[in-house]
Amino acid sequence: MKILMVLTSHDKLGDTGKKTGFWVEEFAAPYYVLADAGAEITLASPKGGQPPIDPSSTTEDAQTEATKRFDKDDDLQKKLSLTKKLEDVDAKEFDAVFYPGGHGPLWDLANDLKSIALIEAFNEQMKPMAFVCHAPGVLANVEDHKNPLVRGKKVTGFANSEEDAVGLTNVVPFLVEDKMNQLGADYSKGDDWSSYVLVDGKLITGQNPASSEKAARELLNMLQK
Repeated sequence: MKILMVLTSHDKLGDTGKKTGFWVEEFAAPYYVLADAGAEITLASPKGGQPPIDPSSTTEDAQTEATKRFDKDDDLQKKLSLTKKLEDVDAKEFDAVFYPGGHGPLWDLANDLKSIALIEAFNEQMKPMAFVCHAPGVLANVEDHKNPLVRGKKVTGFANSEEDAVGLTNVVPFLVEDKMNQLGADYSKGDDWSSYVLVDGKLITGQNPASSEKAARELLNMLQK
């Protein structure tokens, strides 16, 4: 099993002067689920190199077993610092793709032509694709036969109420829930901060950090069938 994980290269939280990036839990939990099952994982980002970590995801209350394991995992930290550039990866070389969230992807990956083309290629090749938390937002400009990829599909993603709770409703370039609805997706959500994952064909979406491990397990199930 060869799996590609795509991380954001964007570290500015709008005009707030604060930093953002990817959410550690949403990278670490899926990474270990997949790696422990024997998957060979390649990491990529638009700019390559070290992707920015969202500082909010390193606070005490955001820690989980997976993040604690990551903190002690020198090999994975080194691997993370050497992500490939998106332009240097080809969907043909992988069996599946996983996009962790954090707010960063809303700024770069949602508009990144390489990312959009990559997802469209995975879709054409009928390969499993998973997006967690804010990462479903990277599907905003992805098409399938000239229509939005998510149109008519069951999807979830970071809820408006969750964005409101973290106080970033007016900072983000768009709200994931609103965007999915605008694109004609069949969007639904669970309770705020609870694990909620949907599978529609080869598309897997998770609502928030708590959904990241389950989303990875769904991806694994699909690959092991």
